[in-house]
Order: sequence, then C-alpha cells, then structure tokens
Amino acid sequence: MSEGEVVQTHLQASIVKPMEKLMYAKIGSLPTPLATEHEMESLDTLVEDGDTNEQPYNVFIGHNLGHRVFSMSVPFRQFHKISEVANDRDAGPVAQRKLDEGHGKKLAMYMLKGLVSAAKLRRIAANKDVPEAFSEILNKLGEQPYFSLQPIVCNIRGVALGGVGASGIRGIRLETKSGETACFRVFLSERHVLWVVDGQHRRWAADQVLNFLNQVRMTGKYPGKGGIVLKEKGQDISEPEMLIWNEAFDAARSYATLTIEVHLGLDIDQERQLFHDLNRLGKKVDASLAFQFDSSNPITHFIKQTLAGELGLQITEVETKDWAEDTGALVLKDVVAINALAFLNKSNIAGATPATVEPRQQAIVDLWANISEIDGFGQVGAKEKTVAAQPVMLKALAKITYDLNFSNRQPEDAATLYQQFLEAIPTIDFSHSNPTWRYYELTPEQREEHGLASLAAYLPDDKGTANRDIGSVQGGFMRFGAKHNDIFPILSDMIRWKVGLPSRHT
Repeated sequence: MSEGEVVQTHLQASIVKPMEKLMYAKIGSLPTPLATEHEMESLDTLVEDGDTNEQPYNVFIGHNLGHRVFSMSVPFRQFHKISEVANDRDAGPVAQRKLDEGHGKKLAMYMLKGLVSAAKLRRIAANKDVPEAFSEILNKLGEQPYFSLQPIVCNIRGVALGGVGASGIRGIRLETKSGETACFRVFLSERHVLWVVDGQHRRWAADQVLNFLNQVRMTGKYPGKGGIVLKEKGQDISEPEMLIWNEAFDAARSYATLTIEVHLGLDIDQERQLFHDLNRLGKKVDASLAFQFDSSNPITHFIKQTLAGELGLQITEVETKDWAEDTGALVLKDVVAINALAFLNKSNIAGATPATVEPRQQAIVDLWANISEIDGFGQVGAKEKTVAAQPVMLKALAKITYDLNFSNRQPEDAATLYQQFLEAIPTIDFSHSNPTWRYYELTPEQREEHGLASLAAYLPDDKGTANRDIGSVQGGFMRFGAKHNDIFPILSDMIRWKVGLPSRHT
C-alpha cells in the first residue's frame, strides 16, 4: 500500500467511548477498538480533547485473549525516552525483577551487531559500495545470518482498563481511499508512560548502545572496560570505522525500530501476573537444539563446520543414557562445553568472538585429531571401551590445551610441551581398569603398589572440604561423577602427571 493511498478521515475517534460501542465496527459485526461519534469540525475540538504535548503514533489494535492492546513500532533511539521500568521503588510500585547488567551487556552487543548489519543492508539496498570495514567490525562482534528482537511488552498506567472511559487515550482511524481501515493513530502525552513489563534488559541494553555510539562519535576514541569494548581503551577510531558508527547511529534514530505490545490500564497485580506468565510459562529450548540452530557463535560454527564436517567427529543432539546403546557419538551440548574450556577457559561460549576464536582453531583441531586416535573413541559402545568417551575426561584434556596455549600463566616452553601432550594422548591408558582413576579410593600401600605415589605432588591438597569424589567403578566400568567443575581439574592433573607435564600447582 503506497503512502498516498492512506488518508486521514475527518472523524474524531476516541478510545474514551463506552466498551459496547468500541467492540463493534461501523459496518458488520467485527470488533473495532476505535469508534466515531461526531466529526472533528475544528482545531479547537482537537485541543480540547487532548494534551498540548501529545505525540502521534500509528498502531494496530488487537484483542490479546480479549484484552485490547496496541502493537506499535518506535525508533530504537526513541523507546528509552517514552518508557520506564518498575524496578525502582522511588519511581513507584515495583513490578519487575532486579536488573542483571551482565545479561544486559550481552544484549547490547547483539543490538550493536544488528545496527551495523542494518546499516550494511541499507547500503546494499541503495546500491552503494560496502566498505571492507563493515566486514571487519562484524567479524569482531560476531556476524550471523539474521538479527531480530522479540516485541517488548509494556503497560500504560493511569488509564481505564483497555483504554476505555474518561481517562482513556485519544485516537483516530486512518483509512484507505476505498474506506478500509489502514491503522489507527493514537496520541500519547508525557503522562502516558510505557511501563516495561517484559523487556527491561532490552531497554537497558539499547541505552548502552546509544551511549557507546554517542561516545565514539564525539571523542573519536573507543571507551574502556565496563561497556561495549571492541579495541583497547583510548585507541583512535579510523575514518572507515567512524563511517560505520555514524551510519549505525543513523539506523538507531530512524529506520531500525523496536516492536512494542502495549497493554492498557493494568494495575500492579496484573502487571506482575503478566510478567510471570511471559517469563515462566514458556518451555526452555533444549541446549543441544539451541546450539544446533545457532549460527552466530564462532565456536558452534567451528564445531559444525570443522569438527563435524572436516574432521568427521560424530555429534548427536540426543543423549543416550544406557551405555550399552552408545553409538560413539558425542552430545552437542557436551562438545560445546568442552570447546568452551579449550578456547576460553569458561564453562559456556557466551561472549566468544571470531577475533578470539579463529587464531586458536588450529590448536583445538590438533587436540581433537589426537583424541580421535584413542582406542575405542567414536566407536559403537565407546563409553564401555574407554573413559575418554565421557565428557568430563574430554574437559580435562581441553583444560590442558587452554593452559598450554592461551593462558597468561603458560610456561616458556609451552609450545614444546603442547606437542608432547598431543603425541601422548593416543598412548595414554584410558581404560576403565586403570587404577589412576581410583586414586582417592586406594590406600597409601595400594598407591605405592600401582606406582601412583608421585601423583600426590600433582593433585590438590587433601586438606579442607573440597570434593574429591570423582567417581567409582560400577559393573566393571569407571563412571565419573556429575559435578564436572570439581572433577575435570583433578583429571587434568592426573593427565599432566602421566605425560610428564609440569604441575599446575608449581
């Protein structure tokens, strides 16, 4: 529909009309949120019915499970100005949880990527050249095939429920030339605050992005830690990069919008109920499925393209509980956790960027190539053939890989030690019968008998209450425990001792 096809009728429509009139169309029996009662004959009528500081917004009006709501889009930059979050007791009744700035910073990085991508797409649509700096910035941030934010849910307090009554919201119908309703234009004043019910972290993140863009554009330098960081604090922004930030800012204040679902006249209890329903009734996506669908994180991309594709590592989304039915494939969520340790020394891949991951890929490929040479690994019944098929043991190997390649505390001859470690992996006794795994169950005499006495120098001090229950032999198989974060550092110490690497405690 072209812009010229939409005309504003000369009828004043208002949400302040009675419900029975608002629920029926002027033709037929379809419900309409806005009704017309008398014509707006002069500008005086408009001023009389509304506030002088009103701002018009085009909205679609629906009835979410019978309750009237607005669906509207506002520029990225404008949303923070017209909204508030009810988690500050000084601002009014609390209907929100405490802000998690860590989560908000991740969303801010995602939004910044989206704005840069939007600026790039606009150039392509306008048949303009796309500078190479766009690809460089997106590569640092972490490019992905698509960007979108889910609608933010808000409530306008201080109006009657559904916007009906003397304290309602004024609006008019916009029609096509043929008389069909195109949308509605409502007028919101400063008293019509959009109280965020679901989306406070998106709102906070949007503000952080705008602060970042304003700062880099005004100072010509990148900020320090604590915000969105791309380069070293104080580093000058090049001319091609400044072009990107200017165009990203232009996207934020104009064509890049946030979609908002606005509820009308909810009280605090209703806001809290809506918050609960939106955040607690949804089913959490299975971790392996989420990683399978995610193409934005460079580590998941590495797993799918390099490990599963080029190296032929068997990866599945379904975990087999019965070892007798083990196909030899590793569960995707476990492979992600293992590689998070190898690349980042973290338990998850959040925050991974191509700039960090890509230079480290070869060392991780070498690790998996040697793991694949372990007897029984990747074969049918792998978990019964080797303890190396258990994810916690692979995490131990990943931990050593990080320590010898990327840690700030790596020894001077780390490169030589890593090659020594890689060559030793296929020769290590990863059998279930290896007494090393039962070290904490053995007596001092038994440790001496099995040649394990010197292992004590590599292991953590036995004093204190730290967990030393790494697992036990059940039915002839060594089954490591479920507390991986307690267990894999101890297993990595055992591996270090076996292959002659320095102890991490010295």
